[in-house]
Amino acid sequence: MADALDTVFAALADPTRRAILSMLLEDDMAVTDVAEPFDISLAAISKHLVILTRAGLISQEKRGRVKWCKLEPDALKQASVWMQSFGQFEPVNLDAFERFLEEELADPPTPL
Repeated sequence: MADALDTVFAALADPTRRAILSMLLEDDMAVTDVAEPFDISLAAISKHLVILTRAGLISQEKRGRVKWCKLEPDALKQASVWMQSFGQFEPVNLDAFERFLEEELADPPTPL
């Protein structure tokens, strides 16, 4: 499972790949349509798509002459479960923590 998580998180580490996943939330897309909004080559987009496919985040299939990409949302399930395990901790209120430290570290009052 650790290897699968490593692969998913490595794929998600790149902003271009995250943008591609966001685009695929709407619907399946042809590779050329995926590449359109990016200012990089089709070959570079193809490399990103290979990484996303290896991570199981998308699938690709050929329909006629066109290669289509489809989001595979179940692939994020293990990563989501892993991340949610950290949700058991209460969020830290940094302002309250800072006030607490200031009070605790303040010089003790001098007796009269």
